[in-house]
Amino acid sequence: MEHPKNYHKQEINKNGKTIIVEGPLNSEELSNYYFDEGLTAFRPPKKQFEAIKSIADFPEGRIMIARDGDKIVGYATYLHPDPLERWSAIKMDDLLELGAIEVSNDYRGLGIGSSILKVSMLDEQMENYIVITTEYYWHWDMESTRLNVWQYRKLMETMMGYGGLKPMTTDDPEIISHPANCLLVRIGKNVTDESIKTFDSLRFMGRNDLFM
Repeated sequence: MEHPKNYHKQEINKNGKTIIVEGPLNSEELSNYYFDEGLTAFRPPKKQFEAIKSIADFPEGRIMIARDGDKIVGYATYLHPDPLERWSAIKMDDLLELGAIEVSNDYRGLGIGSSILKVSMLDEQMENYIVITTEYYWHWDMESTRLNVWQYRKLMETMMGYGGLKPMTTDDPEIISHPANCLLVRIGKNVTDESIKTFDSLRFMGRNDLFM
């Protein structure tokens, strides 16, 4: 399967700031910018920046960013699911995982996360993919947001909805280990019935009649 990447860009003008939301960008383009020090959710900013630059050059990898001038203040990554995850048990070229989305604390409240997701889906190529993300309550920043687990779950559902991702059921043990955890999915309009059936077999691997 070919993985063409078509660039799109939008501006956010709010609270006296102008934020550029754009992508997908390759590693060379990303090297023109630098990571905000507040982007620490996954690893130290410099190490995470190197990680997303490597993802950017995967054939299917997509990096979307939000930047204030030359400073990256938010980003999202799309790539094939990790080989160690259940979502790779059957190889699907048309399955992408929204692996990370992060916005610096100093830039929250500007609608950056939802804008990154909306711009991500402007590329018609995304209609050829099933896009998933897995949400686990133990990853959520409830301390600084002062939200409880159910309020945060609602927040994540609302934000992911801007990218067209909706909750879907699964028998994945980690997801069903807590009722707030969830699988969110977007099925592009060009995805074949065969791919949807294969994806369903990944969602419910405990059902032998579906697993292929």
